[in-house]
Amino acid sequence: MTYAFGPGLRPSLFADLPGDTKVSFEFFPPKTDEATAQFWATFDALEPLDPSFVSVTYGAGGTTRERTLGAVSALAKRGAPVAAHLTCVSASRDEVDAVADSFWEAGVRHIVALRGDGQGVDGSYSAHPQGYANAAELVAGLTKRHPFEISVAAYPEIHPESASAQADIDNLKRKIDAGATRAITQFFFDVERLLRFRDAAAAAGITAEIVPGILPVSNVKQTRKFAAQCGATIPGWMDSLFEGLDSHPGTRQMVAATIAAELCQQLTVEGVRHFHFYTLNRSELSYAVCHLLGLRPTEGVASKEKVA
Repeated sequence: MTYAFGPGLRPSLFADLPGDTKVSFEFFPPKTDEATAQFWATFDALEPLDPSFVSVTYGAGGTTRERTLGAVSALAKRGAPVAAHLTCVSASRDEVDAVADSFWEAGVRHIVALRGDGQGVDGSYSAHPQGYANAAELVAGLTKRHPFEISVAAYPEIHPESASAQADIDNLKRKIDAGATRAITQFFFDVERLLRFRDAAAAAGITAEIVPGILPVSNVKQTRKFAAQCGATIPGWMDSLFEGLDSHPGTRQMVAATIAAELCQQLTVEGVRHFHFYTLNRSELSYAVCHLLGLRPTEGVASKEKVA
């Protein structure tokens, strides 16, 4: 049988990828022996993909300070290009500066500078009387402290506390002007939202790299909780794709990887070459998406010092 392929048929989504994709990965600091084993298993699985950097989150008000410092110190010892998250909520400038100094002494040269979530009863934010008022002030303070590379947050959809999309752009510009190197976006599932945000940032004179944050989703309920905190939109079609898969974890992972990989592929067509994956301390989905994007393990990218 012969098949006639009409002009409307397109090649595979993952055909002819440019082969110059860069990735970075985000982890959270473990708090139990079991979680520690999972943390290192995830890192060991993703490290051969030669990430530009790996970041470790920092709890609101410094609630994970010691665990974050322990994780980034261990990663730095292993020669990983590690970035430590740092917030200014509920802390004085002296306290924040001391944490930054601790990171520097541990060999960390990259900070993800964030304001942090509000700690009020209603979730509202108020600056510490002796603290940095916002992320832009934090960035400015860090640049005076040490020559850190600094990443900041960006929001393709309006932040829940923001007055408008333009206010978000203005805030991002203040952070970049204060000395930030790049912006990493909150997760999103609509390519057009990211592209519109990128265009608006360029129109505002922002030339720093804007790295899309990618969250491969296998648990829609959990993702909705995350989305409510940062103003991200979960499309209705995602519910239908995961419907009936609660008892089929393998299929659920395949669907999750496909959604995230298609999102990345569409962005690749639009010139994006760096993706930041929110791993939730699991490697499988992020690794699968990276593989679909053409990344393969790099020989010689191995930890310099294994940690038991």
